[in-house]
This record gives sequence, C-alpha cells and structure tokens, in this order.
Amino acid sequence: MTSEKTQARRRYSAATKTQVVAECDEPGASVAKVAMAHGINANVVHRWRQLAREDQVRPANAGEFIALPLMASPEAAAASADIRVELRRGPVTMMITWPASAATDFAAWTRELLR
Repeated sequence: MTSEKTQARRRYSAATKTQVVAECDEPGASVAKVAMAHGINANVVHRWRQLAREDQVRPANAGEFIALPLMASPEAAAASADIRVELRRGPVTMMITWPASAATDFAAWTRELLR
C-alpha cells in the first residue's frame, strides 16, 4: 500500500509575504515564532527574507537592456574593429579583446561567463 500526498502547494499574496518579512525584521523577533504564528513553515519565511534582501541589493535596472547612444566618428569606428571589455574582480583586472566580426560568439561566451 502506498499513500499519496494530494495536498496542493499553498500560495501567499505579496502583501502577506511583506507583512511576515517585516514582522521578522522587528527587534527581538524570531523567524520561527513569526512563521508559526502565521502557520507557515520557517524555511519558507527564510527564503522570503533572502529574496527581499536580494531585491534591496540588486540595482533597479538589473537585467534590463539600456540603449546607449553611439557618438563615435566614422574614423574611430573604422579604427576600432574589436570588442574591448575590461573585467575587474578584486585586485585582478582582465582586458578582453574580441573581433567584432565574431560578436555572436562573444555574446555566447559572455552569457556563459555570467552564469
């Protein structure tokens, strides 16, 4: 005999999540106690708090495309036939130069790098 769980996943409104996270941020509050008071698993509340912190750290335009005007002269455009990127991480700086003719490959490489 096998028993199956047929209980549906509970969904919470954004207002409920915001209220619970705010209660957890009160001085002296315990995540476990706040979660129990609302009948929510404490692990779920911990995840909501983590997501809230990430939203506060992430810039407002993260993940959005920003169009920038190009103001290069025709001579400068002809002279610069490469994609040039400077990557910095702590004390290490890398200068990447990629041929503009392989821009699609550069986009794929960048996507993999940022995973």
